[in-house]
Amino acid sequence: MRPRHWIKNSFVLPALVFSKHFFEISYLARCSGAVVCFCLLSGVVYLFNDIFDREQDRLHPEKSQRPIAAGMLSVPLASVAALIFLVTALAFSFWLHTDFGFVALIYAALNVAYTLKLKHVVLLDVLIVASGFLLRALGGALVIEVAISTWFIICTFMLALFLAVVKRRQEIVELAEVAGDHRAILEEYSLPFLDQIISVLTAATLVCYALYAMGVGETKGAQMQWTIPFVLYGMLRYLYLVYHRGHGDNPTKVVWSDRPLQVTAMLWLVASALGLYVLP
Repeated sequence: MRPRHWIKNSFVLPALVFSKHFFEISYLARCSGAVVCFCLLSGVVYLFNDIFDREQDRLHPEKSQRPIAAGMLSVPLASVAALIFLVTALAFSFWLHTDFGFVALIYAALNVAYTLKLKHVVLLDVLIVASGFLLRALGGALVIEVAISTWFIICTFMLALFLAVVKRRQEIVELAEVAGDHRAILEEYSLPFLDQIISVLTAATLVCYALYAMGVGETKGAQMQWTIPFVLYGMLRYLYLVYHRGHGDNPTKVVWSDRPLQVTAMLWLVASALGLYVLP
């Protein structure tokens, strides 16, 4: 179920933070419950994906060590566990909030469709991966019944799409001539094409975030403007790790292992907290 990857579910939290309800227990409790739901759902997705991809995973230098691919966890046991966690997560999500429950249901259905078919459709595969992060952000807003900025939605989707495309690029680089054997869709991509998409998404993400941080189209002002340098550095640092260190095939691993990125994230959080909760 890959607990180290559950950091991705932090995309549920921005609505709580940016709506300035972070220190209110009732809001914090509901949002924490939403994070738990997505942790269970993402675990189900990983189990389901590993069951169906176990043969291809055995061709990958790292994924071959996953329990199902390595034969340490049986397919029947993994299937039963996935079903139990799925029912539990969906029941809990609808208990938290009906609208949030439908978001969780859409997330689960979209990922099942991705595993069975859509991951073999060029471009649609990375768009669906990015949509998963967007659904987390929307779910975080719905569960506490607050509005979420259109600019923030765009920024979330662009950043998630950027990470998904980079992941595809690095898979091609790492696997080289056997990339298609591990993931058939990789044969539909080329490095020049993905590099061009990465350039477009980098610029789009930075521009959208800058507009959001400056309060364009919002009535709240520009409290987040001081966070722009940290986002700029973070994205450029990530690109440095991709193109000069060969990282990026596992975004979660990059976040857990790169100290400058971690420091930048902490500074961004501090600047955001000051802009939202301290400065007028």
